[in-house]
Amino acid sequence: MTLTAKSVARAALVSTLVAAAAGAAVLAASPASGAASTLAAAAQQSGRYFGTAVAANKLGDSTYVGILNREFDMVTAENEMKMDATEPNQGQFSYGNADRIVNHARNQGKRVRGHALAWHSQQPGWMQNMSGTALRNAMLNHVTQVASYYRGKIYAWDVVNEAFADGSSGGRRDSNLQRTGNDWIEAAFRAARAADPGAKLCYNDYNTDNWSHAKTQGVYRMVQDFKSRGVPIDCVGFQAHFNSGNPVPSNYHTTLQNFAALGVDVQITELDIEGSGSTQAQQYQGVTQACLAVARCTGITVWGIRDSDSWRASGTPLLFDNNGNKKAAYTSVLNALNGATGTTTPTTTTTTSSSTPNPGGCTATYSEGEKWNDRFNGQVTVSGTDNWIVTVTVSSPQRIIATWNTSATWETANVMTARPNGSGNTFGFTISHGGNWNWPAISCRVA
Repeated sequence: MTLTAKSVARAALVSTLVAAAAGAAVLAASPASGAASTLAAAAQQSGRYFGTAVAANKLGDSTYVGILNREFDMVTAENEMKMDATEPNQGQFSYGNADRIVNHARNQGKRVRGHALAWHSQQPGWMQNMSGTALRNAMLNHVTQVASYYRGKIYAWDVVNEAFADGSSGGRRDSNLQRTGNDWIEAAFRAARAADPGAKLCYNDYNTDNWSHAKTQGVYRMVQDFKSRGVPIDCVGFQAHFNSGNPVPSNYHTTLQNFAALGVDVQITELDIEGSGSTQAQQYQGVTQACLAVARCTGITVWGIRDSDSWRASGTPLLFDNNGNKKAAYTSVLNALNGATGTTTPTTTTTTSSSTPNPGGCTATYSEGEKWNDRFNGQVTVSGTDNWIVTVTVSSPQRIIATWNTSATWETANVMTARPNGSGNTFGFTISHGGNWNWPAISCRVA
């Protein structure tokens, strides 16, 4: 997205995702010895990518290009592949700036996310004045021509961007494309599949991070419907633009996991988090760990390289400062990625659970979740009180690398204290096991 497209107000989300390490670890000055030293290399260890949005007019900036070439292995054109850029006049296509980005990425061995084929915003003037069948046919022709031109060069297309409305309706956005008929999104995906059958086809949107929000549920129902009817959709993109009024929600992991359970990949596509210092670093770490905890979260893209390159530069929302120096947020992301090495292919999920009664009218029930070669998820459900404190103790070399639906603090590196955060009496966490598959010890008491 761009500044003009993002001027819509962001609905306030509920609370921050708890960082899964103490502040000192978050702000470590350098990665651990022997760990990968770049974002791309660290992400590749767990089969993921780490990308960035790129502007063609910055490809002459040596600092910008140096960071791009070194740190990222996926590239998204910031504006150059959108409808107004690629078809400025009806039937006359222009790919010059988009080609600069695509060619640079491919020459550097990087993959490309195509952004975006169909969108209510940043339409060329001629399209803005169309409606009905003429608009539908023009949209489908645009999808077909652009996807065909780049056939075989694109990893994933944002086929449709931001088609759902903000607010409590959970319905579609009123746009000229929507007014051509409710099947326009399906038609765009089918056209994209025919034009570029080897690319992944994604739906992309913002304000879909909180599982409880109506907009999130509306998109979920659409994806569920598409999968049930064989409409070609392979992935869902979560833009993930956060700030103090719109922080990372505590149920972010739940959102990613629930969409992935529909049989689609999930990707964080436009990540930026306004702020600075340890607070920003912890938020970035939490988002990264949420992705790492979901096997089908295949990658993260930040929306720009340096703070000065951002559409909201005054909020200093990126991983590099104006001069290209690495920020604390960079180190927190790199360390999180380095802590998740290994394959992301899950084993069969078990449903085994253990109830542990505790004194003081509190019972904690632990259930196993998804398991991977290097980590596993656990879930705790508390009964007997809404005012509880649960202690989770892992045994070395295990460590908890992500949490959700709880406010968590660490007594030691191996002992976490969990408290309610308003999300109910069930919370979860991801344990990096280091070869130790034993369940954590769980105890519960009334606060």
